Amino acid sequence: MVEPILLEFEKPLAELEQRMDQIRIQAQADGVNVTDQLAQLEGQIIRLRVDLFERLSPYQRLQVARHPQRPSTLDYFQTVTDDWLELRGDRCFGDDLALVGGLARIGDFNVVILGHQKGRDTKDNIKRNFGMPQPEGYRKALRLMQHADRFGLPIISFIDTPGAYPGVQAEERGQGEALARNIREMFHLGVPILCTVIGEGGSGGALAIGVGNRVFMLENAVYSVIAPESCSSILWRDTKHAEEAANALKITARDLKRLGIVDDIIPEPVGGAHRSPIAMAHTLKQTLIHHLKELTSQSPEELRAQRYEKFRRMGAFLEAP
Repeated sequence: MVEPILLEFEKPLAELEQRMDQIRIQAQADGVNVTDQLAQLEGQIIRLRVDLFERLSPYQRLQVARHPQRPSTLDYFQTVTDDWLELRGDRCFGDDLALVGGLARIGDFNVVILGHQKGRDTKDNIKRNFGMPQPEGYRKALRLMQHADRFGLPIISFIDTPGAYPGVQAEERGQGEALARNIREMFHLGVPILCTVIGEGGSGGALAIGVGNRVFMLENAVYSVIAPESCSSILWRDTKHAEEAANALKITARDLKRLGIVDDIIPEPVGGAHRSPIAMAHTLKQTLIHHLKELTSQSPEELRAQRYEKFRRMGAFLEAP
């Protein structure tokens, strides 16, 4: 069993759990029955954990969203789909491993599925470019989405990236154009599009596969125009104000649901998706199937109009007299 990685704010609870284990071991050694006391203590720890995660600050939720053991896009491909086949390459330059996708089956639905992929360790992160796709990654995504449109397949995307790769080579190959083209083309597709922020949704790199008829966020995911650390660097010339920036940016699922940016929040197991990835995958799968049933009955014209109106409403504002 993999040892869980604890975040700083979780350590007091972990110490309580460790003390409970010590009491259990000591009681067994002494032949004392402490079942009732342990059950009471365990219930108390569960209530404390629920209360702790209910009151997480935006910056703490960002830490949960970036947790190294949090389920990734490929994890969900394996657990949410009944079967899937990876398709690679953008037919122009190469295959970007920071963005993966292919054909899949979820319940009774044949779909095209795609998403950002971060690495599990340093070596894997280098291979996956830390989940930051280059232009060929977004062109691969567009190729897959156009394939879905051609054959009438719903599109499911999983968003988990700090942002599109900002390197010189990416810019030379047209990073900005690739992002803009994806956003534009997604408005014209005549099939249902379901987008879920499963971890970190950063800037145009997230939006380039995030224009959907339904946009969901996992409970502890974050979605923002800029990473709090980058925002802090710009405004304060220092990354030390990242927590203050996270509060101001309104990056949490609750904030974005209230602002009308996302349609629904998908609850996570207590302690985060990494605490019970199978349960998380089951909840996500049921949500996707429910909305696929709703959207597949609509015509291509209705889907395009719905998507257009949804995003137009986000830009509504009032001018002062």
